Amino acid sequence: MLRSMYSGISGLKNLQTKLDVIGNNVANVNTYGFKKSRVTFSDTMNQTISGASAATENRGGTNSKQVGLGSTIATIDTIHSQSSLQTTGRDLDLAVSGDGYFVVKQGDALSYTRAGNFYLDDNGTLVNSSGSKVQAYKVDANGKLSKTINDVAVNVNAVLPAISTTKVTVSENLAADAIIGSVFSQQIKVIDANGEEQAKTVYFKKSGTDTWQAYFDLDPTDNNTVPPFTTLTFNAGVGTLNNSTSNSTNSLNFDFTSLTQVKGTTTALVNPDGNKEGKLESFNFGASGEINGIYSNGKIVTLGQLAIAKFSNASGLTKSGGSTFQESINSGTANIGVAGDGRGTLASGSLEMSNVDLSEEFTEMIVAQRGFQSNSRIITTSDEILQELVNLKR
Repeated sequence: MLRSMYSGISGLKNLQTKLDVIGNNVANVNTYGFKKSRVTFSDTMNQTISGASAATENRGGTNSKQVGLGSTIATIDTIHSQSSLQTTGRDLDLAVSGDGYFVVKQGDALSYTRAGNFYLDDNGTLVNSSGSKVQAYKVDANGKLSKTINDVAVNVNAVLPAISTTKVTVSENLAADAIIGSVFSQQIKVIDANGEEQAKTVYFKKSGTDTWQAYFDLDPTDNNTVPPFTTLTFNAGVGTLNNSTSNSTNSLNFDFTSLTQVKGTTTALVNPDGNKEGKLESFNFGASGEINGIYSNGKIVTLGQLAIAKFSNASGLTKSGGSTFQESINSGTANIGVAGDGRGTLASGSLEMSNVDLSEEFTEMIVAQRGFQSNSRIITTSDEILQELVNLKR
């Protein structure tokens, strides 16, 4: 039987696979987070008619004589190139700009996706379109991330309890060239034991070349006999404090560690802690994946930070449907962390488009079609030759 016929058959099979891959790419041209595939070919076994011979004293060397036996599929690659981002304006839509994949969990199995169209289920858990739970790092009261990833839930009915003010931090600068006797004041709001907000004023009066007196809710200009709750002494020419940096009054602890006295403008910043009771009004996502809850009392609390995975060989990931990927033996283990830490950043209110280029796909479709026709011609030509051989017996 003619070898050319089987070579043509192998070409038809391979080109059919190429058309299948192109068809899948075109079908997913509008699939968010989709990564296109491509097919590459290689020649298959070669039948050696005669081997190569080396040169001798009387005769030159000769090359081997080989007849190829067709083609085979070398690879079906997934192209993980960055695609353009489409602005949607929806708070729960996220896109990764750069390297990395969102981590989602179904049961005990982790999957990875570039499609960031997320939703909240009836429990407030953040999920993708298939119901897989989006994974994130939890944040404790001190702002530290947990070491493991977990489901992330947003309680839209959450209430931030009131916290009484106990510490007041004073920073920035008191002008060294201010006139002795001048007074600088700043209004602040403190939270009392009942969770109510109280307006207070802190006064700073320059009492000497390098000394200032601090008053809490007592105006020294009204009564010169009003005693300060502390006197601040600064190092001459340096502007740093040389006395105690912490003083208490009215159950409030004042920290002056970051306060200086240098020439210029007085910009003393008085910042009390504590907060009123607040209800969660909305939440959003930051560029590093932090989930920020915005409360009615003005507080912004980080509820968690989304986990982002990267791989040594992203092309080795296995497509598992639903715009998700899973680890394979050749992809490497997922390196999971937060966005921006050697990974891409997140764009809130955007989604990553498919990286399928229709012009490229249609061009490849034409090439595959012509290749299919050419291989078909090989088969028909081989068939005609076989027919001639059969007719020799007539």
